[in-house]
Amino acid sequence: MPQFAYVARDGKGVKVAGADEAHSSEELVMRLQAKGLFVVSVKDGAAQPAAQVQKQTVKFQNKKKMHSGVNAADMVLFCRQFATLLGAGVTVLNCLKIFLKQVSSRKLFTIISAMIKDMEAGLSLHEAMAKHPRAFSDLWVNLVESGEASGNLAIVLSRLAAYLERNEEFKKKIISALIYPCILMVAGLGALLFLTIKIIPTFSEMFKGFNVQLPILTVMLMSASELIRKYALGILIALVVGIFFFRQYIKTKPGRKTVEQLLFKLPMLGEFFQAMAVERFSSGMSTLVESGVPILYSLEISERSCGNLVLSEIIHSIKDDVRDGKPLSQQMEKTGFFEPMVIQMINVGEEIGELPQMFKKINEFYQDYVSTSLTRFTAMFEPMMLLFMGGVIGLMVIGIFLPIFKIAQLGSGK
Repeated sequence: MPQFAYVARDGKGVKVAGADEAHSSEELVMRLQAKGLFVVSVKDGAAQPAAQVQKQTVKFQNKKKMHSGVNAADMVLFCRQFATLLGAGVTVLNCLKIFLKQVSSRKLFTIISAMIKDMEAGLSLHEAMAKHPRAFSDLWVNLVESGEASGNLAIVLSRLAAYLERNEEFKKKIISALIYPCILMVAGLGALLFLTIKIIPTFSEMFKGFNVQLPILTVMLMSASELIRKYALGILIALVVGIFFFRQYIKTKPGRKTVEQLLFKLPMLGEFFQAMAVERFSSGMSTLVESGVPILYSLEISERSCGNLVLSEIIHSIKDDVRDGKPLSQQMEKTGFFEPMVIQMINVGEEIGELPQMFKKINEFYQDYVSTSLTRFTAMFEPMMLLFMGGVIGLMVIGIFLPIFKIAQLGSGK
């Protein structure tokens, strides 16, 4: 029988390396898994050197058309395929090598290549991932570490893949809902600028040839048109500079926090932005707790990955109190940020030991809430925008035609 060299880790994460005879690598993997070992790699004597395999893979991959960055779709595909291959008994190292042959991102190709080298040098999967924080967030690293320690990496990655797919689908819904209002707004502003820059100046020149006092509305329109045309470049530069400095301001911690606080206090829209923050928090917590990550560690990861400084500070205060042995639901209630329904569901989850399921139900509720709110907003925005644009354009038309009526009346009086 052929002999295979293997690298594995036990339940405590300790590296175990050795060699054994088996009819196939799959048979050896099953035998090692039956002993409670987590198999990292299996190689036979006829295997090519890693550098040679890597060189051939690179040569094969460079023939494909690849994009430069790493998008959400790349990470979802990577996680889903990784989970599927692990579930089929493929070793971690072979999973990475298989995915390397079909990855469509140059950046992700480089990252996975580096991970393969690190794992061949003895690092665990989560340690190799931690060296690439831009691709693998704290959520990824800690979930993978939990899966490696428990021997349930395939299950953990399946949950992570479901989480990523759910978030990506949710983002697509939001973007789809906002596309039409944005197009309508741009078209409306374009029509207003066209009337202001092209149409009104034409009538303004015509009115100068008549000795007639123009209505106040017409004078205001002509003055606004002249101001915009005269200082168009300056207005554009001021707008660009203003946007630039605003973007720089919100990149700072105080600036970002101030903007987030203002968003939460907006009438009608404040509840929507708060619901989005709670949706993201509950989504991450449900995945972490369900995967066996301790509640304190889950709160710490959520604090770093929730994407909202206001909520991050709230989670930090909750985490400190929970560390002292206080119930999670009570600390969430003290913050005043979470709705009573959320508090009650977390309280029930703590009492019956179903906290992951409760976080999942909260996440589903807020996803439905945000989707429904966006649908209603889109339905309301169209008539409101049409009424607004119709009113503004109507005033402009009235302002243009009032002098024409006045001139016609003077002409008929003669």
